Amino acid sequence: MRPDRRPDYDAPVVTTLKGPRVLLRPAGEEDIPTLEAIRREPSVERWWGVLEDCELASDLAADDDVEILAIEVGGEVVGAVQWYQEREPAFRHAGLDIFLTTLMQGRGLGTETVRTLARHLIDEHGFHRLVIDPSAANAPAIRAYGKVGFQPVGRLRSSWRGPDGSWEDQLLMDLLAAELR
Repeated sequence: MRPDRRPDYDAPVVTTLKGPRVLLRPAGEEDIPTLEAIRREPSVERWWGVLEDCELASDLAADDDVEILAIEVGGEVVGAVQWYQEREPAFRHAGLDIFLTTLMQGRGLGTETVRTLARHLIDEHGFHRLVIDPSAANAPAIRAYGKVGFQPVGRLRSSWRGPDGSWEDQLLMDLLAAELR
């Protein structure tokens, strides 16, 4: 958080964020076909599970604490990042999730996206702690989050049902505001 500002726990959530190569903007109904196609790519579905019909549309329309931002590169939607917050004052933090189209994976765009959103959540919303929980088997994602400053803090055993129906572990990672790289 900037030293001249108090945390704004209820800062407006609808915003556009810019990184060196990515633009993060609120996802809308017009993005649903593109995001659904990306979610159905095998390299995305492997880590996100099988997309149910109308799942993205209902996620966008839901009146809850999850904010979904489309990730654009060169004017093209290449994925999405979402964040939520725990508002209970004793446990207040934000969590993130991200997916990128296969063609954009491995180019540092996930790292840039997570870093851009993390900076916003810390500076503008006053979060002192962020969490992310990739599959423990998703080594590329774990490396990308580590480049931002996320550190492993625990293993969530058999906590997520993968696309093949088997239970898989997740790696709980967190980032304290002072650790953001």
